[in-house]
Amino acid sequence: MREVDLVTIAGIISTFIALLLAIFIFSVESNNKISNKLFASFLVLNALEFSSWFMHLLFDTPNNLTNNLLIAKDLLAYLPMPVFYLYVLSVCYSDFKLKWKHLWHALPYLVANLVMIPRVYLSNTAQKLELLVEYNSLYEIIFLHISLHLQAIIYLTAGFIVLGNARKIFLENYSSNTIATYKWLFQLLFFTSLLYAVALIKNILKYYGEDDVFNTAQTIVVLFVLGIVCWYVLKALRYPNLFSGVDSKIALAHNLADNDESGINKIYDNEIQQLIYYMETEKPYFNPSLSIRNLADQMEMNSRELSILINQKLNQHFFDFINEYRIKEAMKILANPAKEQETVLEILYEVGFNSKSSFNTAFKKHTGKTPTEFRRIRLKSVS
Repeated sequence: MREVDLVTIAGIISTFIALLLAIFIFSVESNNKISNKLFASFLVLNALEFSSWFMHLLFDTPNNLTNNLLIAKDLLAYLPMPVFYLYVLSVCYSDFKLKWKHLWHALPYLVANLVMIPRVYLSNTAQKLELLVEYNSLYEIIFLHISLHLQAIIYLTAGFIVLGNARKIFLENYSSNTIATYKWLFQLLFFTSLLYAVALIKNILKYYGEDDVFNTAQTIVVLFVLGIVCWYVLKALRYPNLFSGVDSKIALAHNLADNDESGINKIYDNEIQQLIYYMETEKPYFNPSLSIRNLADQMEMNSRELSILINQKLNQHFFDFINEYRIKEAMKILANPAKEQETVLEILYEVGFNSKSSFNTAFKKHTGKTPTEFRRIRLKSVS
């Protein structure tokens, strides 16, 4: 039996937690079943990859068939990033659906298996043992390392692009504070990118560094993985339904304006006055899930024209436009001595926010002060 070191222990814990979280996500009820299944699949694939750190405990002297199965398992490392990218798409866009065309993402995995056939899969146990002597110098292994890192760079870059575009659509069309969803995805992309960067350095050290330095890098990677898996658990507990997205068919306001040939020289003064009057009298911003389509329907106005009006003519994102009215309403309540007993939490829900952190951020951006500071200063000036 081989020695059980820190890498082995961390690998076992990471695998167990990832599988446990995957089971939880597979079983939890949610409106976003596709997102849940993709994220759970991502966790399962990662758990299989993490198992490589302790697989030697289970197969100390594997036979030829077992060796081939273990190699095939290791090549599953080509699948987590495509699944991760599809997960980002499914969270960003509520109308995302899995299609047959998405199977092309598995092509690198198939190519990698084809590369392994001649000298690895078709060789016997003795031949495999000979190959292990120069394992890191095998062209199959070098191909594996280079292609996996290139794949990670491509998918992570694509993920950031999708997230950036979805965030723009969200800000221009929605007032809901569920923008925290995009902060979570950004963090997820960022930490995953950081993990792959550390793994890249570790693999470079495998070829050009000392054994002690490589072993240290390997330990850092494993502990990093354990930390990220634990972070997944905390996030999943906080967001059990794994989010809702935006409609991918919604166009950005500048694209609407560019395609609106009839409105090139249109004067929007009347529409702006109509919008301001409606906002001040009807106060639709009290609805925490207000969208630009909801507002357009209420005003009996074309949503396309309203989007151009707010995002282009008023030069504001819909998200900021609505929050400005909410903050002004909150300022009135906070400065009112008769409502001094009303808590900040009660006020933020009253004016249309559904998150304390989002309310505090928006309030400080608009006033330069926190709600508590603003209330203290205003009430002190009145007394």
